[in-house]
Amino acid sequence: MVIETMANVGLLYFLFLVGLEMDIMVIKRVGKKAVATAIAGMILPFAIGAAFSFLLHKENQTNMSHGTYILFLGVALSVTAFPVLARVLAELKLINTELGKIALSSALINDMFAWVLLALAIALAENQSASLASLWVLISSAAFVGFCLFAVRPAISWIISRTPEGEAFSEFHISLILSGVMISGFITDAIGTHSVFGAFVYGLAIPNGPLGMTLVEKLEDFVSGLLLPLFFAISGLKTNIGAIKGAATWAILFLVIFLACIGKIIGTLAVAIYYQMGLREGTSIGLLMNTKGLVEIVVLNVGRDQKVLDDESFAIMVLITLVMTGIIVPLVSLIYKPSRRIVSYKRRTIQTAKRDAELRILVCIHTPRNVPTIINLLEASNPTKKSPICTYVLHLVELTGRTSAMLIVHNTRKPDCPAINRTQAQSDHIINAFENFEQHVGGVSVQPLTAISPYSTMHEDICNLAEDKRVSFIIIPFHKQQTVDGGMEATNMAFRTINQNLLANSPCSVGILVDRGLTGSNRLATNQITHHVVVLFFGGPDDREALSYAGRMLDHPGIHLTVMRFVPGEEAVEQQSGTNKDREKPLDESILKEFRIRSEHDDSQLAYVEKVVNNGEETVAAIRSMDDIHNLFIVGRGQGIITPLTAGLTDWSECPELGAIGDLLASSDFAATASVLVVQQYIGSFGDALTTPEHTHDQEYHHHQDHPSPLNRAQTNAFRTESMAL
Repeated sequence: MVIETMANVGLLYFLFLVGLEMDIMVIKRVGKKAVATAIAGMILPFAIGAAFSFLLHKENQTNMSHGTYILFLGVALSVTAFPVLARVLAELKLINTELGKIALSSALINDMFAWVLLALAIALAENQSASLASLWVLISSAAFVGFCLFAVRPAISWIISRTPEGEAFSEFHISLILSGVMISGFITDAIGTHSVFGAFVYGLAIPNGPLGMTLVEKLEDFVSGLLLPLFFAISGLKTNIGAIKGAATWAILFLVIFLACIGKIIGTLAVAIYYQMGLREGTSIGLLMNTKGLVEIVVLNVGRDQKVLDDESFAIMVLITLVMTGIIVPLVSLIYKPSRRIVSYKRRTIQTAKRDAELRILVCIHTPRNVPTIINLLEASNPTKKSPICTYVLHLVELTGRTSAMLIVHNTRKPDCPAINRTQAQSDHIINAFENFEQHVGGVSVQPLTAISPYSTMHEDICNLAEDKRVSFIIIPFHKQQTVDGGMEATNMAFRTINQNLLANSPCSVGILVDRGLTGSNRLATNQITHHVVVLFFGGPDDREALSYAGRMLDHPGIHLTVMRFVPGEEAVEQQSGTNKDREKPLDESILKEFRIRSEHDDSQLAYVEKVVNNGEETVAAIRSMDDIHNLFIVGRGQGIITPLTAGLTDWSECPELGAIGDLLASSDFAATASVLVVQQYIGSFGDALTTPEHTHDQEYHHHQDHPSPLNRAQTNAFRTESMAL
């Protein structure tokens, strides 16, 4: 009884949330293809449910009309669970594909129809055979809907108008609205329909906008995380498989499952053929539309409470739900494997990118807080018409539940529509900032994108996108941000895992941005920014990549660059391992030569300094002795490079993924106000530059013999282990 009471309260508030988030106007925005798919995927299973209701409906159930039974059975078979489908698509890595978007949009519309049909079915569920009583129930339900539309909605609109824009709603008003959910449930229960009908209609009556957003934020975690699992538990307790008697009933059960599945597939296939999509795509969408979940269980529980379904029918339908949802993931992964073609492109690093060609950068953003520094960094990267920068802005959103899944569908909405939740509002804010940047700065093209997936696999989405778009450089924010007192605090440890996974698997160079603000001086025009940038150069591929990026910045008239090269003193030279030094030194010298010559020719924007140091202590002292005018440090991560100049620095490092110097600059005790960009060069770049897909193996083999360069991650890890041992 206790669990059931809590479960029903959870169900009430969940249906209130569903009504609250439902946006009827979404039908206009998702396109004809999705609407047609949704309708086709409902009609056939509904018809199959109606046909089989004659077999399943017991003659002794005289207290309820056959029409109501058909409605419940039809709704139960024809619905698609929208939040469950979003999870399935994320698991199959189809969420950002065309197929995934059509399936999700169709599921959202299907979901909407299902709730409305359920509300209708509840209103029609006649508990008495007397037609006068059922007429009273219908009239009362219609009166309640009218009351919500013409009394509740204006009252809530008045509350919204009383609250100034940007200010929080008063706790009293929020409590009042949430109490209304219980009252609505009580009224509809008293009328004779189910209490969830009242909560759903009440949620529909609340206008979309900031109030809806606030209510979703306050309720969603508590309802979805705590109360709804109880509802599933009580549904399991109510399911008595022993009630299904006789082989004939089991045969009908499997036949219904099979035909309902086929019905959805045929319906969606017909739409797919009409819109000239492939057979595999059509079949996959049909299978995905068979995803069942919460809606289905709610329909069945309401049907059982209203005495529409007996124990046997209820158990049959719960089993159908479980089987249908269980077989979808394996079936879709068998039928539809999107061909991840191996993209072969050479310019995977900034060092190999041509100065007078387009540079492609993928920028990852968690929150709007990351935006200003990244925009200033891109602007300082000197985009011009001759050497443009193509920026892919990827907003990283964790797939948590219904709300984040809604965002995928709503990405197609018109710009003047209100945001449906905080994530949507943040996404709009980020896109607007970058579009504004694109308009005001020449030589920049911006493409906003959103990656919605669980944090554990988010790096895969970033890597796939980088490869598809042939990106040379990925910029991702550090997982810590600066506090008011200048210290660094972690925002979300999951961000750190994403960064570590990205560094290990990236198809191009990566930069982790430690954001301490990169505002520069006050400026009147876009070309008047001034930034003092410093590159700390120790040698190795990562440092060369950092220097290449800084070299690109140097062409900007407002950038003052200091290249500080750390040269090993006599003690350090004796300790340094010969092979490593011999391999890297000529490559380091060739890239430094250009900067040295430029600084000798009285280039006012460039200062080239060499510091002789023998150990880690002297290195730290040299870095700390630098003046405070710098806005940005660019350093290499230093992977696989063993040097006595940073010896001992890794022993106490908090974040080894930044490398010894990056970790020092990003630590709270390093009293700097400058942002830090830690760069890792794509390791396979030299091999890639020489190979083509046809004879990769051959050339890589010869290449290893000619230049033993750090080609694979395993070798790098070996180097790193060796350095730790030292």
